[in-house]
Amino acid sequence: MLASIKSLALLALAATAAQAAVVTYNWNITYVNANPDGLHERRVIGVNGQFPIPTINVTLGDTLVINVINQIDQPTSLHSHGLFQTGNAQFDGPSMVTQCPIPPGANFTYTIPIEQHGTYWIHGHNRGQYVDGLRGPLIIHNTNETYKYDEEYTIALADWYHTEHEIMLEQYLSIFNPSGAEPVPESGLINQKTDAKFNFVPGKTYRLRIINMSALAMFHFYIDGHEMEIIEVDGIDVERKVVTSFPVTAAQRYSVLVKARADASQNFILHADMDPSMFDVVPPELELKVQGTIVYSETAPLAPSGVTDEYEPFNDALLVPVIPETTQLPDQIFPLTAAFSVLNDYSNKATFNDITYVMPKVPTLYTALTTGNLSSNPEVYGKYSHPMVVKHNEWIEIIINNDDPGNHPFHLHGHVFQIVGRSTGKYTAADGPYPGYINTTNPSRRDTVLVPSEENVAIRFKANNPGVWLFHCHIEWHLQAGLATTIIEAPEVMPSVLKIDPTHIEHCKALGIPYRGNAAGNEGLNLDGANLGPDPLPGTFTAKGIVALVFTIISALLGLATVIWYAREDDALISAQVAQAKNTEEQH
Repeated sequence: MLASIKSLALLALAATAAQAAVVTYNWNITYVNANPDGLHERRVIGVNGQFPIPTINVTLGDTLVINVINQIDQPTSLHSHGLFQTGNAQFDGPSMVTQCPIPPGANFTYTIPIEQHGTYWIHGHNRGQYVDGLRGPLIIHNTNETYKYDEEYTIALADWYHTEHEIMLEQYLSIFNPSGAEPVPESGLINQKTDAKFNFVPGKTYRLRIINMSALAMFHFYIDGHEMEIIEVDGIDVERKVVTSFPVTAAQRYSVLVKARADASQNFILHADMDPSMFDVVPPELELKVQGTIVYSETAPLAPSGVTDEYEPFNDALLVPVIPETTQLPDQIFPLTAAFSVLNDYSNKATFNDITYVMPKVPTLYTALTTGNLSSNPEVYGKYSHPMVVKHNEWIEIIINNDDPGNHPFHLHGHVFQIVGRSTGKYTAADGPYPGYINTTNPSRRDTVLVPSEENVAIRFKANNPGVWLFHCHIEWHLQAGLATTIIEAPEVMPSVLKIDPTHIEHCKALGIPYRGNAAGNEGLNLDGANLGPDPLPGTFTAKGIVALVFTIISALLGLATVIWYAREDDALISAQVAQAKNTEEQH
């Protein structure tokens, strides 16, 4: 079996080399008016005057070229989510990590050699712009797919807001939101609409590529009257896994094979239920049951719905990659504890190990390439970029503790990682050997993993891709609140494999952003003037205690304001009475 898989891989590689092409997309990033849920028209971010933005289709071995013109009134950047960008980190996209953003009115070209196949997506990676619509599927076809099917559909799931991201972000990070309640969307969408239809022909086999492009929502996916076989997860082909339903959290992707029914006598509902546990409060008007339709015949009746709130248990760590990859004992282990609390700026922020991520003054990749021998010293990147420096080809393990009441999907740029363990509670190095290892022979691999509340997950990857890679929660509100770290991978070899496109530097100059030196734009370890983040409040307050304290302070301020208001009202009333008395006296 393994020999045949290797033979197929070699044949696919040869065919790919013969058919490789340069695939070019010209994207003018613009504002567009749209009303995707039919409830509220608003300004969104589109491409070439259109929303939703076009799907990108390329083939393994191609070179993808995206010529960007930024025609909105704020800087922007694009991240091709899940792509390795080997030797190409300058085109990964996150602002102030691998590039200065593209200024308004400026041009930039992303040139990306395609070295993977599977289901991906592309989205804005500057100030939450994908929440406003700058997001779309990126499908990479293989010339010789592992599994055979007749046709395919892309099913992009997304949450939708009626208010622009910047307005909601200000409210979310306000001192008047001490509990950190995330903005709840007004709708859920399938392919950026509420009436998505997918035509099936009896007897055919369909590949459904499912992408969650949400800012917050997690979906449970299932189809009435049809069985599904999972065959791909985040670009990794896996052995067939029959399921009746499965969860898809923000930024994750799956492919399933669906065998069409033998006749066209009925149509069927395709379900993508939003998980209410992701929302602080579920508004009564929010429709959690997002639906599309499998259409066999326009005149056929709809089969009775199998809508449910009971979903099949699912563990993505048990999915088996088709091409095996063993693991090795890690050279470095980084335990990270994710938490939220009110910090000393009096707003609710996210932390990894009590550090809130704050963008440095110099993009971190530029610091790695311009500080010489200091590039291997974490201090040069600044405390608040939360740097983790790893050497070339080391095996790295990250143990993610979720010390928060909510679930979090964590994404690593530039890699897929192995899911080698899960356990409940919080793990620290002082606890001794990690207790939750479950698979170290051929672990499941992906680039975005859900870590449930009060649980932990152990992931591993080989540091074989020199560059600077963000590791962060892919709930966009949590990234903006600081739930991120930066992996500086192989800085000792980075200058020999990475070169900065001159356009990068032009954009930095246009925006007044320094592009050399440490995180503060200085030489050596002088970090005077570096961007600073909030820190934990002193003392031993618990998160609930801090929230209670803040609410008490806010209530006291509101109460004081009320007293002052009433006092002013009383003063005005007394003044009026005195004036009236004087008037009466003068008349007499």
